[in-house]
Amino acid sequence: MCCEYKKIFKIMIATIAIIIIAIIIIVIMNNQNIEKQPDILVAIAKNGDNTQLGTTSIKFSQNNIVEGTAISHDEGSDEVKINKTGIYQVSYQLYGVQDIVGTFNFNAILSVNNEALQDTFNESPVIRNSTSNRMTLTSTVILKLQSGDILKLNGVSIEEISYDNARIDIERLK
Repeated sequence: MCCEYKKIFKIMIATIAIIIIAIIIIVIMNNQNIEKQPDILVAIAKNGDNTQLGTTSIKFSQNNIVEGTAISHDEGSDEVKINKTGIYQVSYQLYGVQDIVGTFNFNAILSVNNEALQDTFNESPVIRNSTSNRMTLTSTVILKLQSGDILKLNGVSIEEISYDNARIDIERLK
């Protein structure tokens, strides 16, 4: 009888071990299938947000989408804060208008920590003596950013361009 209890005890131990291993496998597989929380920011600038003409850093008064914690922005600010090191896709639209007829030209550039990223320079064509002095510049870039970085969208022009509308969409890819 003693040997029978030992056999039953060994079978129970083996069964418990198999159950534990199965639970571990299920947990690991479920964790791999859990969707990663996206890190996305969409900020909008509306007419009246940016009153400085010519060269200026664009302020965004409204955050339309804020998901995750890797990117943050205080509404009304021109600073987008990077809270997690990673690879980011940055897309923007910048609408420029000049109320007077004459030379019309403006550019956009991204800056990180107040350093212009020359490879993000986006230039509009030069228009002279036109009555439709308005245009939208768009661009999408991929940047490697560090935790603590401050990202800005800048309008650049020697003409009296106002920036009535803008949008920036940022997603942490990895």
